[in-house]
Amino acid sequence: MFRSTLFATLTLLGLVSQSLTAEERNVILIVGDGMDDHQITIARNYLKGARGRLLLDDMPVRGAVQVLTVAEDGKTPVYVADSANSATAMATGEATSRARIGVFADGITHIPTIVEMAHREGYKTGLVATSSITDATPAAFAAHINLRYCTNPAIINNVEVSGIFLGECSAHTKANGGLGSISEQLAESDVDVLLGGGMADFESIAENSDQTVLELAMANNYHVITDATELAGVPSDKKLLGLFSPSTMPVMLRGQGGRKAEPPKPSWANHISSYLGSVEFPEPMICEPNPDFAGMPSMKLMTEAALRHLSNDKGFFLMVESASIDKQSHERMPCGSIGELKQLLEVLETALAFAEDHPNTLILVTADHGQAAQMIPEKSMFSAFPIPVYTPGSVARIRTPEGSIMGVNYATNEFSYEEHTGTNVPVFANKEGIGRVGTFITQTDIFRIAKEYLGL
Repeated sequence: MFRSTLFATLTLLGLVSQSLTAEERNVILIVGDGMDDHQITIARNYLKGARGRLLLDDMPVRGAVQVLTVAEDGKTPVYVADSANSATAMATGEATSRARIGVFADGITHIPTIVEMAHREGYKTGLVATSSITDATPAAFAAHINLRYCTNPAIINNVEVSGIFLGECSAHTKANGGLGSISEQLAESDVDVLLGGGMADFESIAENSDQTVLELAMANNYHVITDATELAGVPSDKKLLGLFSPSTMPVMLRGQGGRKAEPPKPSWANHISSYLGSVEFPEPMICEPNPDFAGMPSMKLMTEAALRHLSNDKGFFLMVESASIDKQSHERMPCGSIGELKQLLEVLETALAFAEDHPNTLILVTADHGQAAQMIPEKSMFSAFPIPVYTPGSVARIRTPEGSIMGVNYATNEFSYEEHTGTNVPVFANKEGIGRVGTFITQTDIFRIAKEYLGL
């Protein structure tokens, strides 16, 4: 304590540099994918009640973040982001176009990431996600490729879903002088901890090799685990790769019996005039434990393992993503999003406890973009009058533990997959963020704040 106080005093007097005072510096960036204020409010109402408080609500710093996206010309603004370009902004400090991972809008030019910069300066690094570890957000911190969907070597030249061509990444193949698919780049990376889903992407045969991508990782000193019970026994002299599901990890909560939001059903008379007839709303439901989550390591458990593995005298950079706040919203499943935000709060509690014992730890909590979930009256306020007003989207009426019903609506399109929104997203920080995190910043500032804190 005396030494730290003395160094702080000498620094103020200009007698020693900041670099000499920093005995250990850690940054923990927690990303709630799609976690805008609607998602936070929905989760608060369900988890704590309308008068309750989440751990986020008591953070000493709160601000707003403008999400930046550009078209493929690198200049024209695009007002709604995807997870690839928004994560790249946080990882590199540069705005890029949608679907890009660690590259400029041209799809070719690499941008150094904070993970790569931290490693070069001697910091340990880690990425934890409830998605596949090859998914957009974790990938953007450690990979460089033009299309987020090129996750393994088997599909890098032709990405198709249900027979629909989504694109290709041939310019980034090893044969063309690139770094290969996202899973290959992670397997051959210097990242000390990689934890999440995504085993399917590591089972492909690597380009120009007779080995799988997983075997490449093991050759690169990764200790591979696939079960939650293995997290406690990781060799300290090896890097850690944990792959706990084929793709995205199962969520903690689900709608009753697997239900999701459903469209209201107007009577035939309402099709004649919006003032006629009646409307039938979906029955209320509860959120229940998802049986598929059993046996999965929680975000909290993965984060605790990452912190044990990364802790050292120099410090580390750790990104933890709660991915399925977003993914469940795409599928109109509010209970899944609530459970995923609950996991994020548990990770925040773990991070704050760690920071108590490691004072030079900056904790940042933010989102990559907004999402479709919107809290609305569970029945229209116009229902007090004989007018059948209803949402044009799909609505879930959720029975909350405090005995009321909450309406969550999805109405960005009529497709099977909801879309992102262009709203600002929140940012929270612990006391280390005071004076560093402004009340209104751009998403690229997340990179700058973390970079400056680590002295990179």
